This record gives sequence, C-alpha cells and structure tokens, in this order.
Amino acid sequence: MENPFDAGYYHSEELRTFGFAEVGDDVMIARNCTIIGLPNISIGHNVRIDGGTTIAAARGRCSIGSFIHIGGGCHLACVSDVTLEDFTGLSQGVKLYSASDDYSGRSLTNPTIPPEFQTIHSAPIRLGRHVIIGSGSVILPGVHIGEGSSVGALSLVGKSLDPWGIYSGIPVRRVKDRRKDLLASEAQLLQSRGL
Repeated sequence: MENPFDAGYYHSEELRTFGFAEVGDDVMIARNCTIIGLPNISIGHNVRIDGGTTIAAARGRCSIGSFIHIGGGCHLACVSDVTLEDFTGLSQGVKLYSASDDYSGRSLTNPTIPPEFQTIHSAPIRLGRHVIIGSGSVILPGVHIGEGSSVGALSLVGKSLDPWGIYSGIPVRRVKDRRKDLLASEAQLLQSRGL
C-alpha cells in the first residue's frame, strides 16, 4: 500500500514528459505541488521543489536556474516573469508575487472582477545568484534582489536590494554585508562535477 503521507517526488525523466519548457538533470518536484502553465516554466539542473508549493505561470514565465531549492509551501505567482538564478534558495512558505491589486480603494480587487474595473500592478521579479530567502518572507512585484544577498525570515521586500547584503524586517532593511566565502565553495563544487 502506498503511504498517503509520503507522496514522493517526480524526477527529471518523468517531468520531461509533462510539457515543461525545459527540465534539466537531477530535478525533483514533490508530487503534491500545484503547477500551472507548464510550457512557461524552465528548470535547470539539480533542483528540488518540496511539497505544497504552488507555481502559477499561466501568463508570465518562470525560470528556475540550477542548484536551486524551493522549500515546502512556497507560492510563485508569475503574472509577470519570475527568475531564480543559480544557487538560489527559498525557505518554507516564501511568497513571490509578480502582480498585486491596488489596495488604495480606487478600483475593485480580486480575480472575479472584469479587468476594466481593476488596477493591477505587475512587474518581473529576479533573484540573483546565491540569494537565500527566509521562511515566510514576501517578495512584491518589480523586486530585483542582487547577487549574494540574504533576506531573513518573515521579511517584506517591496524594493530592490543591492548585492551581498543581509536584509531583514517589515519593511526590509539592510542589516550588514554578507560574506562571499561561498564563492570558493561554488568553484570547488563545479570543478568536482566537471562543470
């Protein structure tokens, strides 16, 4: 009997038959994820997406690089493009919204409303190489997080962040610089794999 509490993962070979734009080698996606817009989603090599994650890319594109982990319960709303560059990590429950309703009260909100009565702000999101986002954080439309930056848990990111910083808070603010030691480890990893 199959254990209903351990749904397991789809692997690269099977994922390539589902209609994704691209699927690299050593990709694992939990079987209990919800993924919409497969032709708009490309996935690099060495990627793991854990259970309960939703990727909605019916309109925008979602580009997931290599050596990426997306923790359980994440939500990637790709109305505009969402890009995760190599070595990016999303902890559990991170939300990326490339579109947002107007909360000012000037227009109606929610997807049941015809477009002529809505004011939607949409803009691409890009997370640079070696970016790590802490659990429960929210990234809003138009944000570009520079290479090597980290965002602490439960942070709200509504503006772009410079490279190699440690950020935290609501709204997010720079706490200090982030070390670059991990770049040597990246070089060693790539060399050991002949990349």
